[in-house]
Amino acid sequence: MKTTTLAIAAALLLAACGQSNDTKAQDGVFAENRVVPGDAAGMKASFAPVVREAAPAVVNIAARGVQVVRDPFFGIPGQRQTGSVGSGVIVRPDGVVVTNYHVINGMQQIKVVLNDRREFDARIVLADERSDIAVLQLEGVRERLPTLNIDDREEQQVGDLVLAIGNPFGVGQTVTNGIISALNRTDTGISDSGSFIQTDAAINPGNSGGALVDMDGDLIGINTAIFSRSGSSSGVGFAVPAAAVRRVVDSAVGGATAVVRPWLGVKGEAVSSDVARSLGLDRPQGLVVTEVWPGGPGARAGLSEGDVITAIDGAEINDQGGLNFRVGTREPNDTVRVSVLRDGQARTLEARVQSLPGNAELDNAVLIQSGGLSGAQVLGLNPALADSLGGDPFASGVIVGRVAGNSYASRGVGIRAGDIIMAVNDRPVSSPQQLANLPRGSQLLVERRGQRGVLVVR
Repeated sequence: MKTTTLAIAAALLLAACGQSNDTKAQDGVFAENRVVPGDAAGMKASFAPVVREAAPAVVNIAARGVQVVRDPFFGIPGQRQTGSVGSGVIVRPDGVVVTNYHVINGMQQIKVVLNDRREFDARIVLADERSDIAVLQLEGVRERLPTLNIDDREEQQVGDLVLAIGNPFGVGQTVTNGIISALNRTDTGISDSGSFIQTDAAINPGNSGGALVDMDGDLIGINTAIFSRSGSSSGVGFAVPAAAVRRVVDSAVGGATAVVRPWLGVKGEAVSSDVARSLGLDRPQGLVVTEVWPGGPGARAGLSEGDVITAIDGAEINDQGGLNFRVGTREPNDTVRVSVLRDGQARTLEARVQSLPGNAELDNAVLIQSGGLSGAQVLGLNPALADSLGGDPFASGVIVGRVAGNSYASRGVGIRAGDIIMAVNDRPVSSPQQLANLPRGSQLLVERRGQRGVLVVR
C-alpha cells in the first residue's frame, strides 16, 4: 500500500515537471490517465520545483491591535494589547496580499515579511467576514513582487496532490504536503455561504491566510480552518476556494469597500433519502425549493416551490450553503444556468442573479420611546439587512439595534442588541410601529443567536 501511494505521488510530480512518458500536462491541467512510474528514479521526484515557484509569493503576517477592556471590580475602562500571527499570499505584483479576515480583524498595525525577509507595512483594503478573506496593500512597494496565479477553474479532483505553505506557530515559512481529501464541503460550521476544499496537508495555527497550491504552483485556496481537539493539525483542514478568493480580490481592486453578493431568491432543503425515493431519484442529490422570493431572480426565471435544484452552471448543488456559494461567487446581474428537476423531468432555467433587496444599514433604526420596549432602537428586517447580519434573508420580524443600559427594554424585559422580535402575543411583527406602547403582560417571541424563546413585559 505504501509503495503504491508513493508511486502515484511520484507520477503526478513527474507530470508537473514534464518528465512523465505517459502523462502530459495540457494547459496546466493533468490529463485524466494518471499512471504509475515504472522505475526507481521516478520514485525520487521532489516537490522542490513547485515550491521554488510558489514560496516567494507567500508571506508572514504579524498584526497588533488595542482592545478596550473594563476593570471587573471598578468598571474603569482600559486598554489591552492584542496580537495575531498568520500568513498571506501576494496576488498582484504591486503588493496586493490576500489573507484571512480573522488574522487582521481588530488590528491596527500590520507588518508583512516576505520570503526573502523584506518587511512592509500594510493597510487593509477590504475585509470580508463572510468569506473570512481580507485584502491588504503593502506600502512602499517600488518593484514588481513575486505573485501566485489564482486558479479558479475548479478542475481539482479528490486525491490530487497539494502543498500548504504558511507560517505555522510563527516559526517561519513552512511547506507541508497532502492531498485534496474532499471538495465542496459546506456543512462545516465555518460559514453559511462557504464551500471549502478539504485537505490532509498539515495546517496549524499561523497557517491561516496561507496558500494551498496545486502541482502547477497555482493558488487554489486560502488555508482557513482545521478540525482538531488538540488545537494542532489532525489532518482535516479547510481552504477557501480560489473562486471565492478572486471575488473578494476583484471587489477590492475595483475600489469596493464591501463584497456585494447576489442571490437567487430561493430557499430550500437538502434532498433526503426519503425525499429522493418519493421523487423517483436514484440517490439523494439536490435542493428542494421550499420558498421563492416574490419578484426575485428565481421567481422571474420560473422556479417554483417543489422544484429540485441539482446544479448551478454545471456544479452540483446538495444544500443551501452550496447554492449560496455558487451564486455568491458571481457578479450582480450575471446570468446563471439552473438545472432543475420538475415532475420527474430535467430542465434548465436561466436566472439573472441580483443584489439582495433592501437596505443593509442600521442607520434608520427607530427609537421606541414609550411602553414595554422604551429605550430600544429597532428596525424592520429586509433580505439585505438579514444577510449582512449573517441571518436568513427570508427571515421576517424586527431586529433590535441598540438598547439603552438603564432602559425599561433592558431592565424590565431583557431585550438585547441583535435580538429579532418575531411576534407579539402570537401576532407576527414586521414593523417598528407594532412595538410602540406595549402594555405589561405582552409576550414577545424572540430569536437570539439562532435560539427562540419568549420574553414577557413585566
